[in-house]
Amino acid sequence: MTTILLIEDDTETAAEIVAELTRRGFTVGHAQDGVEGLQRALAEPWDALIVDRLLPEMDGLALIRELRGRGVATPALVLSALDQVTDRITGLRAGGDDYLVKPFALGELSARLEALVRRPVGGAQTTLHVGPLQLDLIARRATRGGRKLDLLAREFQLLEFLVRREGQVVTRQMLLEEIFGYRFEVRSNLIDVHMGRLRRKLDMPGEAPLLTTIRGLGFALHAPC
Repeated sequence: MTTILLIEDDTETAAEIVAELTRRGFTVGHAQDGVEGLQRALAEPWDALIVDRLLPEMDGLALIRELRGRGVATPALVLSALDQVTDRITGLRAGGDDYLVKPFALGELSARLEALVRRPVGGAQTTLHVGPLQLDLIARRATRGGRKLDLLAREFQLLEFLVRREGQVVTRQMLLEEIFGYRFEVRSNLIDVHMGRLRRKLDMPGEAPLLTTIRGLGFALHAPC
């Protein structure tokens, strides 16, 4: 059983995260301030930590620095309303392994957490590659063969989700749940509209396509042959 320690002082946000992760099969502990979070992170073995950046008693980044200083390498996902590139860099340099800006979809939180616990300890990943495609997870920037892709925030989320599942079929329902946070069937072309925009930016005329539509199933992203 994968164990997660959530360190979050906002009770409503914490309740939503605990409910979502529990539904997905995680065992979740909860600390409401930085001091309690540090004590529990040191006292018990955890597969990953979710740490709010602005905590009472002890700042979230100070907490992570303290853990790293004591040799604790448990992967840590930082949550923060601070969304500038410099803020993300600060969070990662403090010892965070990933950085998620509030507000966020619970599905994205879960996907990032699943990716964290799959990584070898100490193997924080800041870039993703599929063929000529490169994603900079800190700057939230994507390029293809050196060509910058002018992506909106939602388009970057969709592309990152696909890149992390290279070669796998990703269904429309998966994208609705994981990226848009819908837990029910949506009778609209929401996903197709967003994917159409992403495809036009990703695969320019004359370039080998990276994004493929699998009729009746969904989409797949793969390196060109």
